[in-house]
Amino acid sequence: MSGIKLPNTIKMVITDFDGVVTDNCVYINEDFTMSRKLNFKDVMGFSILKKNGYDIAIISGEANSAIETMAKKFNIVEIHQNIRKKIDVLKSIIEKYNLSQEEYLYIGDDINDIECLEYAKYKITVPHSVDKVKNVKDIQITESDAGNGAFREVVDCLIC
Repeated sequence: MSGIKLPNTIKMVITDFDGVVTDNCVYINEDFTMSRKLNFKDVMGFSILKKNGYDIAIISGEANSAIETMAKKFNIVEIHQNIRKKIDVLKSIIEKYNLSQEEYLYIGDDINDIECLEYAKYKITVPHSVDKVKNVKDIQITESDAGNGAFREVVDCLIC
């Protein structure tokens, strides 16, 4: 059982992608294209959120086809890729959806997520995130690793 504690007021899950939904690895194919591995538990997490009326936003420092695939499959309208300053995007999403601090959570794993994690009341990271992220005040850490059920663990804590 996860130790993640979340209120029933959450309406939107806002997440980084690589290092949260993926195992933080990029695979280089023979034709020099890149690919990423997704765990079906995490993919099912997106489905469960949508079926239960939660909004989802992805803010990624990179652009990749896995994000595009997830966006199409689950009709995720808030997809932001190649974002260097994520806090500006986070604030614009919060404003657009008129969310209070009680109505969203942010999941991130690296230094480009720190501003968002510090800004959010409900903040979650994964066990192999960088130390600076693990040291953010009041951050919760999943038991599952990134790309191996961490996203689903958060979802299961919301849908309990």
